Formats: sequence, C-alpha cells, structure tokens
Amino acid sequence: MNIEYSFKKRPTVDQVIELYDNAGLPRPTNDKERMQQMFENSNLIVTAWDNELLVGVSRSITDWVWACYLSDLAVRNDYKKEGIGRKLIRLTKEKVSDQSMVLLLSVPTAMEYYPRIGFKKQESSFIIDREK
Repeated sequence: MNIEYSFKKRPTVDQVIELYDNAGLPRPTNDKERMQQMFENSNLIVTAWDNELLVGVSRSITDWVWACYLSDLAVRNDYKKEGIGRKLIRLTKEKVSDQSMVLLLSVPTAMEYYPRIGFKKQESSFIIDREK
C-alpha cells in the first residue's frame, strides 16, 4: 500500500464528509457549511491519500509552542489497522515539535486505541458541551 501523507493537499468538504461518515466519526456531516468552517479554522491538517482517495485526516488547532488540540482523527474503514492513524498523529506531533503537547477528546469507541499508541489518559479535563 502506497499512502501519500501531506500537509498541503487539502480535501474538498465533500471528501471530508464522506470520509468521516465512512469512518464513523460523529461530526455534523449533515451541515456542509459547518464542516467547511471546521476545516477553514484549523491551522494544522495532515491528510492521507491512496492515489486520489482520501483515506485519513488529522485535524488540529495549535499555537505551535505549548498546546495542540487534535480535534479529529479519521481513517477510512477499509484502511484501519494499516498504521495510518498512528502516522497521522506522529506527523502532527513532529510538526508542532517537542515544545507542544498533543491532547484530544476521544470518542468512546477509540478509548482503547490511544493508550496503545502513546497517549496517557488524563483525569484532569473539563468541558462545557456545545448546545448544537
């Protein structure tokens, strides 16, 4: 499998929506404008491509020197267990350097995945949930 990883190649909002739905990532994929804004307002995006097929995305918001919030990690179902998610996270961490932490909120189905790839579970987070 020859997967191309890119910081520059941007998917269309339709490609992102299709990937997220395929991967089972619970995001507002029925709201195309909101999904577009989510990507436009992110400042670190890594994509994974199998030729022209979008197979993975890591979408983050970062200040580059202290914190990087990994908002989305999605890998197409047929490509899971190929190391794509792990590589997207590694590339994200390399880009923000050792000065910055990478943190995320996990979907329930991925709670076992993140500790296996080097994340430490934290008990010190708080959230004000979105209303929509």
